[in-house]
Amino acid sequence: MNVRRRLIPTATLAGALTLGMVALSACSSSETGGKSRDGKLAVVASFYPMEYLAQQIGGDHVSVTTLTKPGVEPHDLELKPRQAAQLGEADVILYLKGIQPAVDKAIDQSGAKTVIDATALTTLENHGTETGHDHGHDGDHAGEAATDEADHGHEESDTDGKDPHIWLDPVRFAEVAQGVGASLEKADPDHAAAYKKNTSALVTKLNGLNTSFKKDLADTGTKTFITTHAAFGYLAERYGLEQEAIAGIDPESEPSPARVKELETIAKRDKVTTVFFETLASDKTARTVAGDSGLRTDVLDPIEGITDKTRGRDYIEVMRSNLAALRTALGAK
Repeated sequence: MNVRRRLIPTATLAGALTLGMVALSACSSSETGGKSRDGKLAVVASFYPMEYLAQQIGGDHVSVTTLTKPGVEPHDLELKPRQAAQLGEADVILYLKGIQPAVDKAIDQSGAKTVIDATALTTLENHGTETGHDHGHDGDHAGEAATDEADHGHEESDTDGKDPHIWLDPVRFAEVAQGVGASLEKADPDHAAAYKKNTSALVTKLNGLNTSFKKDLADTGTKTFITTHAAFGYLAERYGLEQEAIAGIDPESEPSPARVKELETIAKRDKVTTVFFETLASDKTARTVAGDSGLRTDVLDPIEGITDKTRGRDYIEVMRSNLAALRTALGAK
């Protein structure tokens, strides 16, 4: 994956981890051993989609903290010493390899017992700036996800060159949810029945979301949408759409003049009406491309974080807002 990231120098990361371990040693035994002080399973999530899964599946039996605070672009996260300490304190770490290199490195050095890598619980594909619907995906409900890899999936998963935005496909996200549920059952057997029930309820919600997308996007005036970065490849494939991204997987990368010209041609050919941007990254490029082509702009949210600007209070609500935006932009009948 040709992605530019803001990587933390090795010395800086090592220093953060060392200071984090000092902070950890200063904590009481009730905070560092077994469950958290309130008796709940202590789960550290890397960013919002993982936090959402942990909260929905864990319910009242987990205490969830996230490394990526609201409003922070996940790709740019730099860990503080206390955050490194949180990884060592956690009963469970839930993350998605390939999105946040600093988190990936810190987790490898954390020594945590239960580490769940979401990329090990579903299939990943290569996506560039253009993602079409010729890959043969349908909208089937999620099947059983493999669970044996869940505890240390980060050792098995190789995301090089693969698109990590799996949570924007409800079917893949449901597969991940099943794997996360199975891992929590194993980590906390006393509450396995609750985790199983909560997982089933979440998968039902995601299947309903999948059904809505299939129905509402089945008949549209155009199948092509333009967005700032290539976060929606899995969604496009799932529902027979064509994603044309201004930049690549990295939201901070700049398009070439040739790419901008190409998008103008595509917009005219495919009767594109809208250029989408997102809430956690600059909309400057999207507005420039839209202005040059006489197109509208709107938000298509990759749901990497929830803020007061987000069109919805949680993952399901924001996905439904995305569906409404796509229906309008694509001319759904």
